[in-house]
Amino acid sequence: MPAATALFALPRHQRARGIGRLATQTHGGRTRIDTLFQEGCAKIRLPHTHDASLQAVLINTAGGLTGGDDVAWAVDASEGARVVLTTQACERVYRSLGDDAKVRTKLTVAAGAHLDWLPQETILFEGARLDRGLEVDLAEGASLFAIEAILLGREAMGESARGARLTDNWRIRHNGRLIHAEATRLSADPLERDNLSLLDGSTAFATLLYVGADAERRLDRVRAMLSGRAGASVIGERLVVRAIAQSGLALRKLITPIIAELSGAGTLPRLWHL
Repeated sequence: MPAATALFALPRHQRARGIGRLATQTHGGRTRIDTLFQEGCAKIRLPHTHDASLQAVLINTAGGLTGGDDVAWAVDASEGARVVLTTQACERVYRSLGDDAKVRTKLTVAAGAHLDWLPQETILFEGARLDRGLEVDLAEGASLFAIEAILLGREAMGESARGARLTDNWRIRHNGRLIHAEATRLSADPLERDNLSLLDGSTAFATLLYVGADAERRLDRVRAMLSGRAGASVIGERLVVRAIAQSGLALRKLITPIIAELSGAGTLPRLWHL
């Protein structure tokens, strides 16, 4: 078979592409929408709230991610704004034929504003490959609460997704200065899953990050809420909580009180309630 004929004979798989962008403005003490752009599988919905914040629900209409998919989110919170970002449901990442699914999130928080980044859990199926990045730029007096939680396989099906792969990079800047950087890498190496100093056989884990001038004052209250295999620490204006659990339900029970404590609204987004 000629090379050109062989090339065109290769299967062409459909891949999801999505871009969602949101910017806010403040008016009369309330946070309102300023601009909204959505393209492809990325959709943003703005439910009514009973407070001065703006809540945005990020939706991937593709119904999940697989190798080669590419989704990008960008949100600008205006000066003094209160913004809550969450997802409609857990994001599912399915088996890949070789490529990574890519998700990029860029958050910009202006002076005196607070932003909650509260996506629901990401479920990695067997053979999934996810490359994810979170970049946040905080201005003077801005604060942030962010969470990312990972579930390895479907608990009800007895899966542990030991072949799933994850790369997750966070970069948080305050007034242009890098104040928090971390890189999570999960491969199919059994040591990562079973080593006592790593996941220790757990199938669910989460990182929670609070950045604000009152981080140290909040530490004792957060530590009082911890149970199971979780820990909290403060360095400067950063409060970091890390937790692992044997199931997604156990992880959610562990982290939801902390989310309510550290979120700007002092409660969980409505879609988080089981």
